[in-house]
Amino acid sequence: MTKAVFFDVEDYEKDFLQKNCNGKYDYYLLPNPLNDISKLDDDIKDADIISCFTTSRVSGDILKNFSNLKLIALRSVGFNHIDLDYCKEHNISVVNTPNYGNKSVAEFAFGLMLDVCRKITKACIDFRNMNINPLETIGIELGGKTVGIIGLGAIGAEFARISYGFDMNILGYDINQRDELIDKYEVEYTDFDTLLANSDFISLHSPLTKDNFHMFSEDSFKKMKPSSILINTARGELIDTQALYNALINKEISGAGLDVLESEETISDTDYLSDISMLNSEKLKDTILNTRLFQMENVIITPHIAYNTKEAINRILSTTIENINAFLSGKIKNKVD
Repeated sequence: MTKAVFFDVEDYEKDFLQKNCNGKYDYYLLPNPLNDISKLDDDIKDADIISCFTTSRVSGDILKNFSNLKLIALRSVGFNHIDLDYCKEHNISVVNTPNYGNKSVAEFAFGLMLDVCRKITKACIDFRNMNINPLETIGIELGGKTVGIIGLGAIGAEFARISYGFDMNILGYDINQRDELIDKYEVEYTDFDTLLANSDFISLHSPLTKDNFHMFSEDSFKKMKPSSILINTARGELIDTQALYNALINKEISGAGLDVLESEETISDTDYLSDISMLNSEKLKDTILNTRLFQMENVIITPHIAYNTKEAINRILSTTIENINAFLSGKIKNKVD
C-alpha cells in the first residue's frame, strides 16, 4: 500500500488529515520538520509520498534516504526550501498549494503597513507601561501616498486592490504586466529603480529565485526615500539583512514591517538552537542582525504568520489532499517546474 508521511503537522491539522487520508493509503503525521534524517524511524524511509511546510529544509542529502519517493506535496506556495534539481534528476514530482492565502497574506501585509506608519504596536506597549505621549506616536495617512508593489501575482494583486480602496497611488514591478490591474486599480508598471525612488511604501510579494536573491541591497536602499517604509511578507532572502539594518541605522528608510526574515529558521527551529553544527557563519551573522532588528521601535517583526488564518489553512490542507489523490490516480495537479 502507498505510504505517505506528513511533516510539520500541527495539532489542529490532525483531524482533517486523519479524516481525509484514512483508508486511501498508509499515513504518518509527524510534528517535526524534515531537517535531520538521523531523527527519523527507518519504517518511514520507504515512503512513496512526503508532505511538508516551509519549516522543512529538504536537501538532496535528506531526500536520498527515501528510496521509494515519488511525490513531494508541499503545503505552501513557495518551494525554495526543496532541492528541485535533485527531484528532477530522480524523477520525483513536486506539487504545491497555490492561491490558498491570497487574501490572508495581502491583508496581513497591509496590516503591517498600517502598524508601522501609525505606530500601533509602540502605542500599545507604551500604554501598557502607562507611558502616554502622543508626540511619540504621530503617524501618517495612507491616502494620496504611493505604494510600490514588487510582484503582482495573486497576492500582489489583492494587495493592490486593498491599496486602491485606501486611495493610494500604485506602482508595480513585475515581469508580466496585467492589463486588468491597470484598468481596475490604476496600477502603473515601472522599472525597479523608479519604483524605489518614488514609493512611500514598498511591499514585497515575489517568490524567491536565484535572480532576485538580495534584490534589496545596500544600493537599493540608497535609492529609496528616507521617509519610506518597507514591508516583506514574501521571503526573507529577498532582503540583505545587513543592508536593511544599515539603512535603518543611517535613516535611509523610515521603518520596516517583516513577517519573514533571512535565516529565520535559526530563531524558530529548535534543531538549529540545539545543534551548533547546523549554523554557518552567514546564519550566525543574520541571527545577530535579526536580534538587533527586534530591538528597533520602527521595525515590526512577526513569526511568518501572514498566511495563518482558518480559511487559508483549510485551503492548504484541502489542496494538499487533492494533489495527492490526483497523483495516485495518474494525474499531476499544481506541479512545480
